[in-house]
This record gives sequence, C-alpha cells and structure tokens, in this order.
Amino acid sequence: MKKTVLITGSSRGIGRATAKKFALEGYNVIINYYKSKEKAHSLVEEILLSGSNAIAVQADVSDRKQVEAMFKQGYEKFGKIDVLVNNAGIADMTLFTDVTEQQWRRIFDVNVNGMFNCCQCVLPKMISEKEGRIINISSIWGLVGASCEAHYSATKGAIIGFTKALAKELGPSNILVNAVAPGAVDTDMIAGVSEEVRERLKDETPLGIITKPEEVANVVYFLSTEEAKLITGQVINASAGFVIT
Repeated sequence: MKKTVLITGSSRGIGRATAKKFALEGYNVIINYYKSKEKAHSLVEEILLSGSNAIAVQADVSDRKQVEAMFKQGYEKFGKIDVLVNNAGIADMTLFTDVTEQQWRRIFDVNVNGMFNCCQCVLPKMISEKEGRIINISSIWGLVGASCEAHYSATKGAIIGFTKALAKELGPSNILVNAVAPGAVDTDMIAGVSEEVRERLKDETPLGIITKPEEVANVVYFLSTEEAKLITGQVINASAGFVIT
C-alpha cells in the first residue's frame, strides 16, 4: 500500500519542492494551500502526470475547523496519513517596538498554532497505528534569533521546543518527530532582496550558496525514510553552514 504525506503550505517554495520529492518517491501527496489555488492545482496536475496520486485541499491552518475538514478529506481519499510535514508559515521583518499585537498574534496563529492544529488532527490515528513521522519546518532564526524579526524568531524557536517535547512523548508510540531549520532559501521570502544582499548572504555562508528549495526537500524526505529511524527530537540545520551551533 502506498504511503501518504500531508504537507501544509505546499503550493510554493519549500513545500512545493517537498511535495514533488515525496511524489517522486511514490507517495500519495495531500497538498495544502491557503490562497494559491492555481499553483496548488497545477502541482496536482504535474504529480498526476508523473504517475503518482495527489489532491489539493484549501485550508487556513490557523483555523481548527478548516484543518479538521482537511484531514477528513485526506483520510477519505487515501485511508491513512503516514507523514505530516508542518511547513505552512509566514515571515515578517519589523522592528520589535513597531510590531502590533495583530502582527504578533497572526504570526503565532499560522506558524505555531497551525502546527498544533495539524498535529492534534493526525496523532489519534498515528498513535493507534503505532507508526508515523512528523517533520516541522523551523528556521535558523529559531536557533539564534534575527534582528527585526523577533516575532518570527520566537515562532520558529517555539517549533523547536515543541518538536523536542513531542518526540519524547510520542517515542513509545513509534512516532518520530523532527524539525528542519533552513537558512537563506531561494523562495518568495527572499525574492524581493537586491542582488547585493544575495551576494552578501552567499559570502556569509561557508558553502557560498543560497540553498535551493529542492535541497531542503531532500532533507525533509530523508527524515521520513527507514534510514532515519533512529533520529527523533532533533533539529537538522540545513543552512549550508550559515549558522553553526
């Protein structure tokens, strides 16, 4: 029986690359999107043409009822969800003293509460089956913090703490929980930066590159494999050395 992965925020960027990787490896793929309907459905078509199965499901991960409906649709279509990738997230660069309460609540609603909602929806079945993988997308700023991104860094740090605690709780149920912390990735989040800033990012990275979404997707997929069965509660720093802790 084919395995199934649900990837939140997978119409673009790291999520899209991760969906393609899992499809390439023979998974059924549940593509979650919030607003990018055309991109999500074009990805479904691409995966179907490659010979794998996929569906696109619209849901705001911060809305519990929408998340419950998304998982219901996924289970009805594929019967089981073996891997959950909590990738949906938003970023913002604002001086902390200028951050509004609305900004603070929204970034936590999506980045942290969205992960909470999805984990609570997937875990009853994973626990009953004593099998599953959860991979949370954090950031190097969750490890070391970023100036003018205190609110974003706080959410990514929360993801790391949550990952470690949940791994301890779910280990007896044979459910592995890990996080991936990318650095500068060539996605929409850095699309607006100047060429000068891009070159500076490369200069500050020991490997001298800006990471491609596909490279992060490879790390995410690895954590779902049998070869990674001893890895749980870990934060995989996938930043090309941008941050070394």
